[in-house]
Amino acid sequence: MARTTAMRLVELMVLKQDISKVLSLLGRKGNFQFQSSLDEDDSGKEKVNHEYEIFKELDQVRSYFCLEEFNKDIAAYDMPSEQDYKDAEKILSGVKEIQTNDSEEYERNKKITEAYDEAMAFSNLKASYSDLEHLSFLSLRIGKIDPAEFDELKFDVGNRAIIVPLGNDKSHVLAASSKKGRFALDTELKKHNFVNMEIPQDFKGIPDDVLETLKKQKQESDSIIENLSTIKKNYCETHKDELYRLMGNFSVASQVRYTENKLESTKLVYRITGWLPAVDADDVIKELEKITEERIAVRKYTPEEVPSVINGHEKVPVELKHGKFISSFKRMVFSYGSPVYGTIDPTPFVALFFTILFGIMFGDAGQGLVFLLMGILMALKIIKVGNWNKFAPVFMAIGCTSMIMGILTGEFFANETFLIPVARFLTGLFGEPRDHILHMMPNSNPESILNMFKFFGFSVAVGFVINSTGLILNIVNNLFRKHPGRAFFGKNGLCGAVFFWGVIILVVRIFLFKYSATAVDAVIIGIALFGAAFGEPFERLLDGERPVFENGFGAALIGGIVELIEVISGYLSNTVSFLRVGAFALAHAVLGYIISTMSALAPGAGSIAISIVGNAIVVVLEGMIVAIQVIRLQYYEFFSKFFNETGREFTPYAFTSVPEFK
Repeated sequence: MARTTAMRLVELMVLKQDISKVLSLLGRKGNFQFQSSLDEDDSGKEKVNHEYEIFKELDQVRSYFCLEEFNKDIAAYDMPSEQDYKDAEKILSGVKEIQTNDSEEYERNKKITEAYDEAMAFSNLKASYSDLEHLSFLSLRIGKIDPAEFDELKFDVGNRAIIVPLGNDKSHVLAASSKKGRFALDTELKKHNFVNMEIPQDFKGIPDDVLETLKKQKQESDSIIENLSTIKKNYCETHKDELYRLMGNFSVASQVRYTENKLESTKLVYRITGWLPAVDADDVIKELEKITEERIAVRKYTPEEVPSVINGHEKVPVELKHGKFISSFKRMVFSYGSPVYGTIDPTPFVALFFTILFGIMFGDAGQGLVFLLMGILMALKIIKVGNWNKFAPVFMAIGCTSMIMGILTGEFFANETFLIPVARFLTGLFGEPRDHILHMMPNSNPESILNMFKFFGFSVAVGFVINSTGLILNIVNNLFRKHPGRAFFGKNGLCGAVFFWGVIILVVRIFLFKYSATAVDAVIIGIALFGAAFGEPFERLLDGERPVFENGFGAALIGGIVELIEVISGYLSNTVSFLRVGAFALAHAVLGYIISTMSALAPGAGSIAISIVGNAIVVVLEGMIVAIQVIRLQYYEFFSKFFNETGREFTPYAFTSVPEFK
């Protein structure tokens, strides 16, 4: 059984001239964790970070050109050279000039366009406004209105007034009514957000030569803007790669500068202490010596040599290294808590138990195929679902186990007949062919009821294996950590395990083999139960803790009686809890039967629609519910056996594409 990754504490004394190169290497490798938080090491220096300001300006340029966000592999970039500073300044100056020209011309174009639109709106008003206004039987209003309001305004005034659009876009209107109806007109105009315009009394419309001049100015301005747009596009295409390269380099530099500002240092030397995986330590040290031309002092310690670890003031960070499949389950472990350094890595067991339990509870070959295909598409980045793509192996794994269980139960997208040929072929290899290898849907047949109870027994057996694995991990972990008392005594120690195993074996022998309990069984189970419930003084004795009775004999006796009840009820609930595995498998079969029955009752296209919608609901909703139940079983039944203390997760110093500073 693999243990957590071995770690080494490294102390570095770095000259000021080399600190940027050292931090750049550590940040790009992403396998070094500072011994203490950078915020804790804050020496109160002024946080000058010119590189971060340059990065932000370059990012604004990226946004101005509507380019994708900078999300490159930051390990491919390094500290910027002197030429990079000049290139960045050149790009920023060039873009600033384009932005200035853009801004000035867009503002000029806006004014010309407004003038032209206003002129066009009144180009068809040829009569003198004063002549119209002095008509004794008319009340006139000229002004602006939202074009979307025009038709509604015209409908609302009806025959009480005339609404005439001025221009082509209905943004300017002339409203006319009788003198008697002017108040009703004003009310309707106000309701539709009409803005009255003051028109000179002798105004007779816009002369044609003025309209032509404005039109020409607008066309010239539009042409200039189009030309500026082309210049902007060409500049973007020419400098895009260079912009991303500079953003990468200045992203690295800004993060290096931020870290450098927080390190412990004198005028000439910086001191860095942190944790490295033991397998990487020697290689990293060699690279550090190479880039500094051996102008660096290095000390390396095992955890057993670090005073703060020995006296319990510091926990060694825990790193879990695996292949892609096992690593995809790592977050499930750390979301519960970090294992303690030096203990057995539970991730492989989590991966195995999660995929098996999910497959048992969600047995359908077609629906499992959906998960498998989804996992493959996520792995290939064809489907991108935020941070969920890293869980692609999980989807593929549960898809495979669901398909296997679906073949056993004969379900394919809730259809129980599609896989009959497969079932008959497989069962025919070992005897008489049957329509189903494992028929989950119960009926009045006594054999079906018996098979259902057998399946529930199988669920409990799976729970027994998972609970036992957790107990073994706890025993071995405590032996690794030199806590023999906790390994042998207590609910989750060897005594608790022997009690659990003894009771389960006795029950199986009684019900399956008609075995009668003997005195030997009673002695073994009784002694084990005593050690599990009243084992605290023995734990303290073996672990060298004094006094043996921490709070006196009476308190130990009362605590033991309470623990006795806890041991019995706890193991009973831990075992019975796995009945939910069979219950969910049965519920899945019932849901499939309901979908299949409803599809058969509906005619033609309705049958297909019910089948598609029903299966989609099962895949999404029941898939989520089953996943939650599997996680619950792992957390409460499996993890609770050995997760008695939380460790410290390894969070290495690593550059991000976009700097994120507190």
